[in-house]
Amino acid sequence: MATIKESSSPGRVQAVCVSGEKGAKKYNIKIALFKENFGIINDVHAGSQRQVSLLAEESIVKMREKGLKVKFGGFAENIVTKGIDLKCLTVGAKIKMGKNVILEITQLGKKCLSPCAIYYKIGDCIMPRDGIFAKVLKGGRVKVGDRLEGIKDV
Repeated sequence: MATIKESSSPGRVQAVCVSGEKGAKKYNIKIALFKENFGIINDVHAGSQRQVSLLAEESIVKMREKGLKVKFGGFAENIVTKGIDLKCLTVGAKIKMGKNVILEITQLGKKCLSPCAIYYKIGDCIMPRDGIFAKVLKGGRVKVGDRLEGIKDV
């Protein structure tokens, strides 16, 4: 059963990122359109098993502290979060972003069979350890600064 722990406080969307090429760094956009059962319009991962990827700004900051010069989107993440404990979410848990968008967590981390393009460009990839993946249950628009929170099933 999916859970949202009590420590999962509301957070904010720090960045929204997309790319047209698999395995490449994503670029920042101001607002994104999320389509139900598809993903983010104009992103290469839309329609795949991992429609949307999320990564905490706190994880990116740790990599910057190690000397990596990486911008939001540098790990091919779609959504950079702040203030929500992504690691307390479980598969099946739901996240609400902005006014309407609802995501369901489908995967925690990922297994890389070989180093990806991001690993070769940056020297490390934190998505296997810290990234989470989701599918879009309810579409809508998401922009930087939007509220993001875990929601419980009713």
